[in-house]
Amino acid sequence: MDAVQPHGRHALLRLPFIPCASRGQARLRSIALAIHLSLVRRSILATALLSVLGPAFADDATDLNGIVVTATRTSQTQEQTLSAVTVIDRADIERLQPSSVADLLRGTPGVSITNNGGLGKATSIFMRGTEADHVLVMIDGIKIGSATLGTAALQDIPVEQIERIEIVRGPFSSLYGSEAIGGVIQIFTRRPEGAFVPSFSLGVGSYSHLAGSAGFAGKSGNGWYSIEASHEQTHGINSCRVGAAEVFAACYADQPDKDGYRNHALTVQGGYRFDEQWDADLRMFRSEGHNDYDGTYTDSDQSAMQVLGGRVHYRPAKNVALTLSLGTSGDFSKDFYQGVYVDRFDTHRDVGSLQADVGFWGGLLSTGFDWQRDQVDSTAGYINPFTQSPVDSRTTRGVFAQWQQTFGSQSIQASVRHDDNSQFGSRNTGSLLWGWDFTRTLRLTASYGTAFKAPTFNDLYYPYYGNPDLKPERSKNVEVGLRGSYGWGYWSLNAFRNNVTDLITYDAATQAPGNVDKARIRGAEGVVSGQVAGWQVTGTGTWLDPRDESVNYEGNLLPRRARQTANVDVDRSFGDFSVGGTWFASGRRYDDLANRHPLGGYAIANFRVAYAISRDFTLQLALNNAFGKDYETAWYYNQPGRNTMLTLRYQPAQ
Repeated sequence: MDAVQPHGRHALLRLPFIPCASRGQARLRSIALAIHLSLVRRSILATALLSVLGPAFADDATDLNGIVVTATRTSQTQEQTLSAVTVIDRADIERLQPSSVADLLRGTPGVSITNNGGLGKATSIFMRGTEADHVLVMIDGIKIGSATLGTAALQDIPVEQIERIEIVRGPFSSLYGSEAIGGVIQIFTRRPEGAFVPSFSLGVGSYSHLAGSAGFAGKSGNGWYSIEASHEQTHGINSCRVGAAEVFAACYADQPDKDGYRNHALTVQGGYRFDEQWDADLRMFRSEGHNDYDGTYTDSDQSAMQVLGGRVHYRPAKNVALTLSLGTSGDFSKDFYQGVYVDRFDTHRDVGSLQADVGFWGGLLSTGFDWQRDQVDSTAGYINPFTQSPVDSRTTRGVFAQWQQTFGSQSIQASVRHDDNSQFGSRNTGSLLWGWDFTRTLRLTASYGTAFKAPTFNDLYYPYYGNPDLKPERSKNVEVGLRGSYGWGYWSLNAFRNNVTDLITYDAATQAPGNVDKARIRGAEGVVSGQVAGWQVTGTGTWLDPRDESVNYEGNLLPRRARQTANVDVDRSFGDFSVGGTWFASGRRYDDLANRHPLGGYAIANFRVAYAISRDFTLQLALNNAFGKDYETAWYYNQPGRNTMLTLRYQPAQ
């Protein structure tokens, strides 16, 4: 089951839905809770993949408008993709006025989100009913996330740093390796749009919320550059509902105070085209935060996320492209209690990839080699429980091949991959996607794919708990889809079934983690978007049947996955004014495997208005949770009530 992320970013063990308040509390309680709740386990998966390489044949590697690279590791239009893809661009971000990445992703088909108490608090994303650590997340092609917890701290990525997000749903281990069971989320940072474009924003809102950003980007000759800095802070809300201590829930503490958060981030990047054959780019992103929360072992943390990467593209011929990508990412945190240092969890991930794309016989062959090394540096110390020797790193090597081709009205995408991991050995995965344009406006798709998730360092080596004999979690997914594209807009409908085996959870028989669980997830998701009487309307809906099929919980619903969700966005411009609104509804869920702690269904409405003061200045006002709905996405964790945000934006018109 999902390691319900605590307020901090590094929970000790992947113990299900015991929503600890911090990394430290998670580490302290995970062993006790694992024994106390001997068969409480982690349910499903959610791995999402992201493209590690830039577009193979794009004329301009910095221009991603209309191009999707995550679904195939090559450039193609969204209309050409055979998988279920959602793209959120910069115009969408500024129109929707989200407070966080979680707010931005909430209406995506197949996505469920939990949050532990407001802005900056631990946030988990479940894709198509899989687990939060079954989603692969990348920033500018570099895999991010904690090697101990297994998830990425999306709550620490400011939306002002984002140019574009690609969300690809379904199994993609055959292209990306571990963690891509539920899907992939790739985040692209801000890119230049003209010769020299400065920009800034300044916002003030409820809960003493202040947010600001400033940057500039441009193109000069054969080069381009971009620098963006942002800062955000809030006094927050009381993240953990009073009464949690009495029922042994959430933070296990009754501390009715405001839990603040602050974050500052910087992105620096640039690239240069040397000639028709060679171009290269370099990128750096760093986000630092301070988070307060309720807890008895820790009550605050200092965290940082860092990504460094570079790519070189070589095109020796019109139908041949080579891409070398190198990078490193880091996830760092320190925990405190009443201002006193408690512990530290730092993880590093170094990655490298070499990909060749060759076009022939009317198709495209992509082959490549991926290399990844994960390292852990922590006060806890990761120990092999059998040898009692420290283990602080592991290496994964993967080779893959993919073939894409269109035969008249039909298209295929076939891929295979072999991964070899220094901890658990090798794993083979594959996928086959097919599409048929049986009319000018309708496309039928079908796919089958396998995926896997490697055990985390917590699962394998946490002192006096880990099991180094764990196998990867495995999945088999079948999907069919139908979509239409018209002059007024588009619609799509996808249905899928995902069987997941060897899920890792505490095994009472061995008093250690084991591959003892399995789950079956069925679902359907739909999207419709178009113009209605001058209004731009987009609606999404998801139906899920995520069932636990282990012996003791057979037939129970997996925790925190709503069976029904729906989202509607409506926007319209009236000259210099624009207005819009979002309505989101979620069905009832449970917070535990035993299905004893229900989380009620809820609906929230957000409204927004913007006014173009001039060609360069825009004033925006957002009213979120307009009707002050009380609701929880995790048991005993509060969510913000009615709140507002007023923002002034400046960007010269192009």
